Amino acid sequence: MKINSVIIPKSIRNLIEALERLPGIGPKTAARLTFYLLHLPEAEIQNLASAVSWLKKDTVICQTCFNVAEKDPCEICSSPQRERQVLAVVESPLDVLALEKAGFKGLYHVLHGVIDPLNNIGPEELRIKELLQRVARGVSSFKEIILATNPSVEGEATAAYLKRAISSQRPATSNPPKITRLARGLPVGGDLEYADDVTLGKALEGRTDY
Repeated sequence: MKINSVIIPKSIRNLIEALERLPGIGPKTAARLTFYLLHLPEAEIQNLASAVSWLKKDTVICQTCFNVAEKDPCEICSSPQRERQVLAVVESPLDVLALEKAGFKGLYHVLHGVIDPLNNIGPEELRIKELLQRVARGVSSFKEIILATNPSVEGEATAAYLKRAISSQRPATSNPPKITRLARGLPVGGDLEYADDVTLGKALEGRTDY
């Protein structure tokens, strides 16, 4: 959205342009958010500004799982209540939140992305080396590693790469962890007639005893 610098004050124009740089925020949404904030009480504006200001200052990256946390190691990695023999490998910290809500009680490893050659993202740009080192050390004696990347083309390619990498680094005489993938299929409450061919096909492949 082209902004008329004569009509719109510089402070408003700067905020609109800053919000446009956020993912999922287009020019019109950025403008609406800016004018919404303009009408908020001063105290709420200050609270928002303070929250943004302290976002980086009050967070760290856990050097064990690479999730965003308040301390290193994070509460999940340091908790004796977790199932320490099960490790879920996820793309982003948002995936950790999703699995926590679903009741997962194991440990995590956050890759911070997926392998995406079209955008020049290879294994070296992700936390894959640290994952392989973590598995090789055997500190937690993982019995299962869940490849919980998204079922996208890039997510599937990343999962396949991880499976090969983890399997190849273990000697044949060792006791390697079981490598699993999240099941895919019909959502709870969904109707067969509305399912796409790929989803329905995966549901058939992953059918279980009843």
